Amino acid sequence: MTYGFFVHHDADNVGVAVVDIEKGQAYKGWLMETDGSVEVVAAGNIPLGHKIALAPVATGEKVIKYGYPIGKAVQPIAKGEHVHSHNLKSLRW
Repeated sequence: MTYGFFVHHDADNVGVAVVDIEKGQAYKGWLMETDGSVEVVAAGNIPLGHKIALAPVATGEKVIKYGYPIGKAVQPIAKGEHVHSHNLKSLRW
């Protein structure tokens, strides 16, 4: 099976694109811990290596990757949306 993104940890609310994702297309994601899968329709184009939201994320809510918070949403993020520096602020600074 071909996957469009990988999800590293069951607690993650983002996956990482392993292909260039195209807006409006449905993509399957591989859940690495359970060897399961999840499907998300892309809300926009997402480049290879960037994050896709697996669920809505409210402003101020933490974005989880590898099972750990990596930042906070600075605006609402819809399911399937590109998660990057335009809508995510690092927790480091």
